[in-house]
Amino acid sequence: MERKDFLRGLGLAGLGSLGIVPIINACSKDDDAVSASSDTTQATDTGGSSSTGSCSVTASETAGPFPTKSPSSLVTANIVSDRTGVGFTINITIKNTNASCAALAGAIVDIWHCDKDGYYSEYGGTTMQSADFTSVHFLRGRQTTNANGLVSFKSIFPGWYTSRATHIHVHIYNASGTSLLVTQIAFPEGSGSAVALVNASTANGYTKGLSGYTYNASDNVFSDSVANEMSTITGSVADGFVLTHTINVAG
Repeated sequence: MERKDFLRGLGLAGLGSLGIVPIINACSKDDDAVSASSDTTQATDTGGSSSTGSCSVTASETAGPFPTKSPSSLVTANIVSDRTGVGFTINITIKNTNASCAALAGAIVDIWHCDKDGYYSEYGGTTMQSADFTSVHFLRGRQTTNANGLVSFKSIFPGWYTSRATHIHVHIYNASGTSLLVTQIAFPEGSGSAVALVNASTANGYTKGLSGYTYNASDNVFSDSVANEMSTITGSVADGFVLTHTINVAG
């Protein structure tokens, strides 16, 4: 999917060295309802989960313009590196539609997402992304599912960039390294959601708020449907958030 202009006009703040501290400022006019929220406010719009109901394969999506170049060299559960922001735990369960959606053990799961300012590692210095991060590998990692089909990553809550809603990229392989699915994870939105609370947290470096944010309904990947790509997110800015999501593959 071509997205040649998706980062133009970002007007992003420079990357800082801010640590995780309590929220002090309100969000933009797009989410005035969270203006009185504190850093202990729990996310209330937790969305859905593909772990219940249908045993159909999760939707396939583009890997985007910034896929991990050498994922086999990034076997790690902690993908934070030097990035700062609100703490974020990512729990993904892989299930096999060829086995009545039983947990798929031994699957290889790669994830990647942008930092709080909307930048990806391993790329940059171009019209697609002006900031040059070609020599670093933050917010990318690989894990192998356990007996319950689960992988977990420690990260920071993703930011956003023009034309895309907040999201995570996922590439899943079987134990032999054969590609099974490339997909993306969507985030619940709206007043009280983690997306709204985090993007109001200027103290943590999320300086853009939601002014100009592209919501799932208008996102060029998610606008058709997010029925089986929507995650569940719980937590708070102060304590960090936890994403839970199930992805079904034909293993």
